[in-house]
Amino acid sequence: MGSPSHCPLAWGCFTVKHSGEEPVSKGTVPDPWELYLPELPTVVAPRQAEQLVALLQVLEADEHAPSAVRDAERAAEVHLADSLIALGIGALRGADRIADLGSGAGFPGLALAVALPDAEVRLVESQKRKCEYLQRACGQAALENVSVVCARAEEWREGMEENDVVVARALAAQPVVMEYAAPLLRVGGTLIDWRGGRDEQEEREARCAGEELGLRLVDIRYVEPYRGSRDRHLHVFEKLARTPPRFPRRAGIARKRPLGR
Repeated sequence: MGSPSHCPLAWGCFTVKHSGEEPVSKGTVPDPWELYLPELPTVVAPRQAEQLVALLQVLEADEHAPSAVRDAERAAEVHLADSLIALGIGALRGADRIADLGSGAGFPGLALAVALPDAEVRLVESQKRKCEYLQRACGQAALENVSVVCARAEEWREGMEENDVVVARALAAQPVVMEYAAPLLRVGGTLIDWRGGRDEQEEREARCAGEELGLRLVDIRYVEPYRGSRDRHLHVFEKLARTPPRFPRRAGIARKRPLGR
């Protein structure tokens, strides 16, 4: 794999555009956007700027938001920048169907849905209260390319082999995430797993799990989505072959008996 790639800021890794709209320069962005995200990309469509700000506002205002980080200025870094840093991965930018597993407060899925308006994004979340929050957030940000799937990843049969990219952020041990994701990916699809500091044992277990699931690690990318962030990595897997029909195992088994051990 060689040395991990490094991007110093999320805003240096991508340019957000939206077909049919004139971009807005940094000097003319809405005041809330400038307040929350001073490291604005040089080209941002007005509607997308408004949608990202709306996500921050609903997170801060909704007392039932399922996140410990709700302050809009802090959430712009911890949630938005951390989500959008993955746009440096070409497979994500070109995806038509994206699934966000264990979506929680909606990151990275909601932010990616704003940045990729032509992609269909499904937020997969098993807890009803969180699903209700996700619905409110989608409405607040006027997101038309998002649907909320209120189900466990193992039980989402309609999503089997239907997704170009599956993303997961702070969800579970890596072999567990891989078992959730592999059956949902088409052959040739990509899993992007957000992780903190690298763990040699977990990476060995993930390689073993990948052999069973048809996944191959193609990159471990060091990222620095905002100033002061530490030990952030994106683990990127490609699905090389169909996942054996014994997967996914029954709900809860992946956590109880992780592959690769």
